[in-house]
Amino acid sequence: MVPPLRPARRASPGPPQPLLLGLLLLLLQLCRGLRAEDSSAMEEIATEKEAEESHRQDSVSLLTFILLLTLTILTIWLFKHRRVRFLHETGLAMIYGLIVGVILRYGIPATSGHDKSLSCSQEDRPFSTLLVNVSGKFFEYTLKGEISPGKINNVEQNDMLRKVTFDPEVFFNILLPPIIFHAGYSLKKRHFFRNLGSILAYAFLGTAVSCFIIGNLMYGVVKLMKLVGQLSDKFYYTDCLLFGAIISATDPVTVLAIFNELHADVDLYALLFGESVLNDAVAIVLSSSIVAYQPTGLNTHAFDAAAFFKSVGVFLGIFSGSFAMGAVTGVVTALVTKFTKLHCFPLLETALFFLMSWSTFLLAEACGFTGVVAVLFCGITQAHYTYNNLSVESRSRTKQLFEVLHFLAENFIFSYMGLALFTFQKHIFSPIFIIGAFIAIFLGRAAHIYPLSFFLNLGRRHKIGWNFQHMMMFSGLRGAMAFALAIRDTATYSHQMMFSTTLLIVFFTVWIIGGGTTPMLSWLNIRVGVDPDQDPPPSNDSFQVLQGDGPDAARGNRTKQESAWIFRLWYSFDHNYLKPILTHSGPPLTTTLPAWCGLLARCLTSPQVYENQEQLRDEDSDFILNDGELTLTYGDSTITANGSSGSHTATTSLEGRRTKSSSEEALERDLGMGDHEVSSRGTRLVFPLEDNA
Repeated sequence: MVPPLRPARRASPGPPQPLLLGLLLLLLQLCRGLRAEDSSAMEEIATEKEAEESHRQDSVSLLTFILLLTLTILTIWLFKHRRVRFLHETGLAMIYGLIVGVILRYGIPATSGHDKSLSCSQEDRPFSTLLVNVSGKFFEYTLKGEISPGKINNVEQNDMLRKVTFDPEVFFNILLPPIIFHAGYSLKKRHFFRNLGSILAYAFLGTAVSCFIIGNLMYGVVKLMKLVGQLSDKFYYTDCLLFGAIISATDPVTVLAIFNELHADVDLYALLFGESVLNDAVAIVLSSSIVAYQPTGLNTHAFDAAAFFKSVGVFLGIFSGSFAMGAVTGVVTALVTKFTKLHCFPLLETALFFLMSWSTFLLAEACGFTGVVAVLFCGITQAHYTYNNLSVESRSRTKQLFEVLHFLAENFIFSYMGLALFTFQKHIFSPIFIIGAFIAIFLGRAAHIYPLSFFLNLGRRHKIGWNFQHMMMFSGLRGAMAFALAIRDTATYSHQMMFSTTLLIVFFTVWIIGGGTTPMLSWLNIRVGVDPDQDPPPSNDSFQVLQGDGPDAARGNRTKQESAWIFRLWYSFDHNYLKPILTHSGPPLTTTLPAWCGLLARCLTSPQVYENQEQLRDEDSDFILNDGELTLTYGDSTITANGSSGSHTATTSLEGRRTKSSSEEALERDLGMGDHEVSSRGTRLVFPLEDNA
């Protein structure tokens, strides 16, 4: 029997299940959103705190260097006040840098934890920039350098040490330009060109000889290290040559400062200063050429004649291109300052001069040349041409501006050297390599100075004495340029060892050799108390023709004897044509150019030349003659060395002896003690005539 069906019980009314689920999901999303917002807000707060902390640490690191420079300046004043010469200002800066480096290294605890290392074993090369996806957010990382496997767990985590470690490009693009430009802008041209041939020989031939001798000796040292098991990674022959080029860059800043303070012999000062100025330029181009040496074939570090000559071509191309770029920039600045009225606004004039000079370095680097060479010759060109167009205020401002920048940049670099001894994380000190480097530097400097001096003395009337040679040998200090070249690339094992060794060499030469400069001057009997800006003393004769070959003429003709014949030809062309075109000084072009160029001559000649009856005195033209005809002009009366004009006559023998006529004696009595002008086809010279009254 089938039971009767019961009526179904109706369910109580309530919310449908899909709606309930939707509400739950909405609540979950709201909770997640709130959590995400809270997390994002916390991340933003943390990021802001990190940025604020980073900004604070940046300020502290810069403040550290400013305090170092301040302390150095105060100590320099104390040393100058007490007449202390055993330690130069650069040595002081290095000592203070060492002290701060020790404090930062061992006195400040680590402030961040160890980072997690990620494996990218499938890649065969490191990336310069890396994008990392972290929870949907992309972060950019840049390459800092290689870390050896043995030091992977010893990476310094002190943020302060990271902050005080500067990018090497800071040294090249910011600190080096004012140092190099000041060297060219403050060049004493008369003494420089008096010894031009010797300076070029020391700078070019000497630096090349030193580079190859040091490189080959260090290659032998590397082979010895490999035999005794002291070499843990690759060290090629090209690396040794690169070290030779780096360490051949001399910087006798300590010696030159003492020379300047004691007024040492001007010729010795010119030889050392000129060599160091050009030597830096040659060393940096040499290093670029060695890096460009790439032999073909499997062994990329073997000798290849084609690659060698290619490197020589790279050297010549880089040097000549950098030279041309620096000179052209200086000429452009000279033309701008001549044909505009910028001299009415000294502030604008100084600012333009500063920017044009600094841009030379960056322009050369951007074009693939060497900024050091470009800015050096830009400084020489600016001093020779542009300086004459500047207003009196701008002349003083530019001299003082670059002098201050040079002082601060140089001391900053030396302070950083002391700091880097403890803050740099990739030092590799090898006793065998360090001792071998000192021996190689000594032998390279000796092979540089003594043989070249011997051959130079064969053609010099004023010989480079043994005491000068010993002093130049002693003055081969290493400094800012060697340090900047070494720190520019520390990615490999060999370059890290080269940098550490270079740092020790700079310390030793600045402290030990620089401190012994004053005793060495006394021991070598080198005369002091000579004003570097002083012209050679005049002869006892009241009027002396510098063309003579006799003993009296030889004493008065010092500059002409020491100046190369090519420089005398250049001087004539420069004084008669380039100076009038680029500056407000020199003879009018209407008197030096042919008659058919009259219109062009009038357009290019400055109005000041016509307005000034007395031509501006060319400071580097004294005691240099190009022609055999000398003319002494007074009013409408003329005295010539070969004959007479008017009613006055003076004759001069080839030996420099002078026979006076009665009319000339009367003229000399009328002239008195003033300075009188001797002209030689546009070349002005000033001779003091002795008072015979």
